[in-house]
Amino acid sequence: MDADTFLDELRDARGTELSRLSSSKAVYALTGGEMTGDAVRAGTARELHALTSVFDDWAETSEDDVADLFADAAVFAATSAGDFDTEAASDAATGITADALAGGETDVERLAGAAAALLVLEELTGQLVGFFVGDADRTSADEFRQFRSELGEYRDDAADLLAEHCADDADREIASEVGTDVIDAAYDWYVETLEGMGVEPKNVC
Repeated sequence: MDADTFLDELRDARGTELSRLSSSKAVYALTGGEMTGDAVRAGTARELHALTSVFDDWAETSEDDVADLFADAAVFAATSAGDFDTEAASDAATGITADALAGGETDVERLAGAAAALLVLEELTGQLVGFFVGDADRTSADEFRQFRSELGEYRDDAADLLAEHCADDADREIASEVGTDVIDAAYDWYVETLEGMGVEPKNVC
């Protein structure tokens, strides 16, 4: 298995879920129905704070290149969160991806989970860029466009390391299961959040 194959298989297996997670309804869920630029920034920052905690923990308990990747990703997530909203509470995570990563113990599990989580957030951020374009906020659109690009780089780095650490078919199966579980958890967040707001989650707009 190589990095591109892993990511392509995730997209094929969970194409519908990823499509909905990159829809305007996902922005509505992220902001709790408050479709403003400030709410988008705060919602994104909360998720990044939660990811920072996960990546920090993994950096401390992993080794070598895997530890380095998670340490760098933690700095990226924390810095981005601060850039988006300095007041967003780190204990008020939206729970899009971070909660699903908590059980990762091995390098394969952690790298697969990280790659899938960053894929989800990259897909969602595409819609956030569109939100700011529609809001005629060019500065924020460019800021989130750059953020999306960096998410993609970390996603690819995690997938590349995953490919190096998958020694056999058993590892590849574990990676696939973990990746799809993370996307499924994000989709559960999407459905449960929208249903809790009285919104039908399955019609993409």
